[in-house]
Amino acid sequence: MAIITPALTLFLAAVLGVAAAHKLAERGRLAGATAGLLRIDAAIAMPLTMAAATIEAAAALALLFPPSRPAGAMLAALLWAGYGAALFAARRRGDAAMDCGCDFGARRKGIGRFAVGRALALAAAAFVLLVSPAGGGAIDIPSIFAALAFLALLFAAGEIAHLPIRSAAR
Repeated sequence: MAIITPALTLFLAAVLGVAAAHKLAERGRLAGATAGLLRIDAAIAMPLTMAAATIEAAAALALLFPPSRPAGAMLAALLWAGYGAALFAARRRGDAAMDCGCDFGARRKGIGRFAVGRALALAAAAFVLLVSPAGGGAIDIPSIFAALAFLALLFAAGEIAHLPIRSAAR
């Protein structure tokens, strides 16, 4: 586990950092997604979206330093579990066609099982880091490259999940 935790730490920090930057870059779209996802007024959605970005950035920074790593992992786990629960609830109530803001661009398919699963898998990964006896371990060059590779795989999986399904029979 001590070999995996440094890469996991950096991977989660990178995902959180990218998510925070995404919320800042696309404030309007993501505030609209927050309003629709949580069924709240748009005036409340913008500050809530910016608060989520702040929490993501704080968790990302906390993960980078061993003394604050448990707090960062806890924040990340709670945040992603909350996202997963909100996405699941939206799918369940029939709002699956909406743009959840989970990707860099608006998706035609809306909230798919992948979005819910991704949020819950990230929450589980943060929880694993939280209970890891190594506490994330020391960060080294191979860990950085592994984290970047996992980040690329996560983005690629998101793109693949949104590919149209074609029938084998024509």
